[in-house]
Amino acid sequence: MDLLTFVVIVVILCALLFLIYYFIRGAKGDISLARPVESRVDEYLDRRFQSMVEEWQLVSHPKLQQFKEKHFREIENDEVRLAELKKYESGMQTTLSNLEARLDTVEKEFAQKGTAKK
Repeated sequence: MDLLTFVVIVVILCALLFLIYYFIRGAKGDISLARPVESRVDEYLDRRFQSMVEEWQLVSHPKLQQFKEKHFREIENDEVRLAELKKYESGMQTTLSNLEARLDTVEKEFAQKGTAKK
């Protein structure tokens, strides 16, 4: 066996081992056979996001749950107030549109009376 044949066999074995490792490593998560690349990217992003949350110590699940329980009523009340404000805003927009239309009508009538006097 010459050197070139040995190198080719080693490269093929390395590639085969890499593919086996890649398959086994991806088998831990939800890998879709129909979309293997996209599902691996999704899995990587999920792991990366989880590690960033842990690394930066943003918030733990118990603290988040505690916050939700403590401030749930306030958040719910704010959402109700926001809905009321949106409703008030739409009513005011309608009223403003009606007033502008009436003002335009009055301006046209005033302009017609002004030209009629001359």
